[in-house]
This record gives sequence, structure tokens and C-alpha cells, in this order.
Amino acid sequence: MEEVSRVVVRVRVEPALLQWAADRAGWSVATIESRAPRFHEWVRDEVRPTLKQLESFANATHTPFGLLFLPEPPEEPIPIPDMRTLGNRRISRPSVDLLDTIYSCQSRQEWYREYAKTQGYPPVSFAGEVTTSSDPIGVAAKIRQILHFGLPDRRAFNSGEDAQRKLIDKIEGAGVLVMVSGIVGSDTHRKLNAEEFRGFALVDPVAPLIFVNGADTKAAQLFTMVHEFAHVWLGESALSDAAMARPSDHDEELWCNQVAAEVLVPLAAIRSDHRGVLNQTELDRLARLYRVSTLVVLKRLHDAGFLSWGEYQERYAAEQARIMAILTAKKAEGGGGNYYNTQPLRLSRQFARAVIADTIEGKTPYRDAYQLLGTKKHQTFQNLAAEIGVA
Repeated sequence: MEEVSRVVVRVRVEPALLQWAADRAGWSVATIESRAPRFHEWVRDEVRPTLKQLESFANATHTPFGLLFLPEPPEEPIPIPDMRTLGNRRISRPSVDLLDTIYSCQSRQEWYREYAKTQGYPPVSFAGEVTTSSDPIGVAAKIRQILHFGLPDRRAFNSGEDAQRKLIDKIEGAGVLVMVSGIVGSDTHRKLNAEEFRGFALVDPVAPLIFVNGADTKAAQLFTMVHEFAHVWLGESALSDAAMARPSDHDEELWCNQVAAEVLVPLAAIRSDHRGVLNQTELDRLARLYRVSTLVVLKRLHDAGFLSWGEYQERYAAEQARIMAILTAKKAEGGGGNYYNTQPLRLSRQFARAVIADTIEGKTPYRDAYQLLGTKKHQTFQNLAAEIGVA
């Protein structure tokens, strides 16, 4: 029997494109050696990758295959204003995980915008209502009033985590979609990096959306959520760092930080409630009182003049390390949580409910719904529908 010879197709790729794809995916030297053992030979043009090898490399780095045949790496600007602050350091190229998260949220927002219009939803009244010259204390008071998130309202919350879930419901009730996730879409292998960004806001008259990086600590998530909500009030989309422990170079970020801090812990309240001695017991007491983290309490103690900037940074770093040690211990003990409980948070409960209802009514094809919801199975769709109460 005549043996059929197989032709191995090798392709020429610009070395800069290969390095760009690896950098974009955030691959370390060890990752490259593990997942693409011949990468350095390809870059040095000592050997060319086969078509199959290149396809596998593109999939592994989440790179559109066609881009690897360009003459040089493409520019991939962040599609919204970048308000992150890195001091004098140049902001690095955005990761593919960050870009894909923004693109995914933009796609979902586009669908929801059309849905909101067909449903006759009015524009969100407070979107773009203020400017950075508006008094942060006054804006914070309005936000607490609209969200029913004043200090007396919080006494019904069992914990800071309960406060976060209730706050999400309140913000969505005010017309803003809230998505909280620590992964890209539904891919648990693509974890977001809290050091790269903490959240972003996509402002729109009828479908504003805020995204909070769920890979961050719960303490930071609550602050980021209100920070991004303040961006909606400014009427400006933004990618944010929302850092509590360092200043920002952007007026918008400084203003949103001030508003977020005032919403969570009014300055007048902490000046009255603080008992003077700043130890762990006092930090924990104030955190329970306001249903926020001890890190937010420390920030407000600094804002109120009880801590100098140097003292604040030192105390913040120590408290953050203590919290991270506790979280690490908890992760070692516990499992991964219930998918049907966490997925509506990743998607926005309001958004998921709208997609499922519209699909059941026959207005959105199931294929499109699966893509919007990040699922491939009808059973998963049905289980999500049951979880959020859509018949």
C-alpha cells in the first residue's frame, strides 16, 4: 500500500508579533517555556512554527489568528478614558483580559440599551448631572438619599458583604447595571488582575454600566462600586484605579474618591463617632457601625485629620496585609462557591433578567442569549432563569 506523505506547513511570522501576543496575554518567561517551548526559536527565526502550532499559540494567548500575520503589532488603545495613576511610570500596554472584559461589557450594554428603549425606560436622571466643581459632600448626600444607603438604613445589613449585595440591588434599582467579576466572561482560567485595574464605568443616558473587578478584596470592591457610580453622575466613562492609599493625577478620580468615601462614611459622622484611641478594637467597631471595611475607616480617619498622610499609609499597609492573610486562610479552607449564585453578579442581575425574559418571549434568539449570558447549554440558561426568578 502506497504511503501518503504529509506536508508540514510552516509559516513566517514577524518576531515582534509573537512577542506582542505573549506580552498581551501576560505570559511570564516560565509560562512561555511551558506553553510554547519553541517560542524563542520562532522569535529568533531559527525555525518557523507550523500552522497548527501557530493556531494553538493564538488560542492560548487569546489572540485573533489573523492579527499574527500583520507586518507589525497593532495599536490597541483602551476604548474608554484611562484614569489610572502610576506616578511617573508609563502605563503599560493593556492586557487582553482587560480589553476583552471592556469589549464584553460594551456588547452587553449595547444590547441592553436597545432593550431599554423598546421597554420605554426613561433616561437615568442623574447621569451627567454634576461636574468636578460640584461639592462632593452634597453629591454624596444625594447618592445616599437616592439609594436609601444612609447610616440608619445600613443597620438592617448583617455584614459588609451583605451591604455590598444590597448596594448592588439599590444601584441597579436606580437604573445602572452593576457587574462584579474576577474572571473574563465565564472562563475561570482567565483571572483578572486587581493590580491592573479596579473597575470602570460605561456611561450611557439609558443604560449606564459599572464593572467592579471581583479579584480585588471585598473592602476595595465596595469602594470601587461607589467610585464608579460617581463617574456615572459625572457623565464620563472611565477606567479606574480607585485607590484609597495613594493620590491620583486626575481631577475626576480625586473627586470620585471623595464622593465614594463620603457616601460610605460621612466625615461629620466619623468625627463624632471616633473615640480617640486608634487600635484594632476601635477600627473593627467603626467598620461594624458603618458596614464598611476597616480600610475605608482608616481612609476617613485620615480625611478627618486623625491620621497624618505618613501614619495613614503605614496603618493602611499593615491592615491590608492583615486582611489578606485572613482571606488567604479562608481560601485554603473553602471551596469555589455556587455558579448560579455568583453568575448573576458577574452579569448584573438586572441584565440577566432582561436577556432571559426577552428570550423566553421570543424577541432575542437563544443563540444570542447564550452568548450574552456566557453559557453554551440550555440547561444552564434554565437554571439561571430559576435563580433570578424568571419563569
